Amino acid sequence: MSATIFALSSGAPPAAIGIIRISGPHAGDALSTLVGKVASARKATLRTLRARDGSILDTALVIWFPGPRTATGENLAEIHCHGGRAVVRAIENALAELSNLRRAEPGEFTRRAFANGVIDLAEAEGLADLLSSETELQRLAAQASAGGGFSRQVEEWRGELLKISAEVEAALDFADEGDVEEHNNGFPSRMAELADVWRVVLDQPRAERLRNGVRVILAGPPNSGKSSLFNALLGEGAAIVTPIAGTTRDVIERSISINGVPLVLVDTAGLRETGQDEVEAIGIDRARQALTEADIVLWLGAVGEGPEGAWEISARCDLPDERKRRYDFMVSSVTGEGLSELAEALTSSARDILPKPGTIALNQRQAGLLSEAQDQISGASRASDLLVLAERLRLARVALDRLLGRDSTEEMLDLLFGRFCIGK
Repeated sequence: MSATIFALSSGAPPAAIGIIRISGPHAGDALSTLVGKVASARKATLRTLRARDGSILDTALVIWFPGPRTATGENLAEIHCHGGRAVVRAIENALAELSNLRRAEPGEFTRRAFANGVIDLAEAEGLADLLSSETELQRLAAQASAGGGFSRQVEEWRGELLKISAEVEAALDFADEGDVEEHNNGFPSRMAELADVWRVVLDQPRAERLRNGVRVILAGPPNSGKSSLFNALLGEGAAIVTPIAGTTRDVIERSISINGVPLVLVDTAGLRETGQDEVEAIGIDRARQALTEADIVLWLGAVGEGPEGAWEISARCDLPDERKRRYDFMVSSVTGEGLSELAEALTSSARDILPKPGTIALNQRQAGLLSEAQDQISGASRASDLLVLAERLRLARVALDRLLGRDSTEEMLDLLFGRFCIGK
């Protein structure tokens, strides 16, 4: 990574301020070319930026961060300029004209931080989730991972494995001497304790549940008020509502945050034995498929006719006859009556499905590697041969190392850092 890169790291212009970041061995030279002599390290100074021909580009705050104690682990410079499109474009064009500089690729600053040991892979994944977080629960979970909380826990587990491995190696080296305890006096129980801890972590809901949200399916016969309730919960007219049965002919999804909890509301075609035409029939098939993927089903139909476990909802409690029936929730999409109670119940149930704040929420990759480590440690606890025990422990450590990004493949890293925006 010898090239020096640059990119706008703040939001897209126009904005009050634009932050252009430069990272690499020639970052200091690039900054000096624009502003002249660079001021003291890690101090913001107001300087005039000039193009090669001496024309003024902007007046900006500039900060010089000599490596390796920087966000990327290498020389780093920041230009805090005015955030107009023309200003940002002019500065970027001036940087692009310099030799040894090029525009950064998506996620390249964070990838350099990973390559230089500033962050590990679990922290990078947490940062990616933090940048894409839209709800409070997503933010809290991502922040814990990006801040290194999970990585520190993995290092503690790895340290315990190293201690056990050292004792096993000692038992192998001095097996004929009497000053080393037999391995079955302590190793199996310690490994079983570690496996139990990992089992609890693996049993927790995955991080993807937070990212994707809890799926709430609105289902029922045609003209039962599904689309009206869908729009009322969203607070917008996302679905077409008419008195004509079969108006909704496809699955409509919208992501929403209620009380900081991520939900995916899904409006479906009215369920009946046969559709009036081929298009409606396809919509009904898709509605039935959506029901198989639901976390929560809101059934807007006759009491007792919905899927098992569905919440039975009346979306027309403003009509006199509706109050004679027994529903789990009675709401009015017209007056708003009962909507807040339904929303509160949805978020309460969703919190039971999602990872809890303060707990470790593994993504699919992390869970696979921790499960691999658990399999090895479980096998080690049952091993009667010290050589087999030592090898199982080594493989468990390898899985934990891979969890933190040691010995990661370029393909996997490309997929991860490709999730980042340019400038991050």
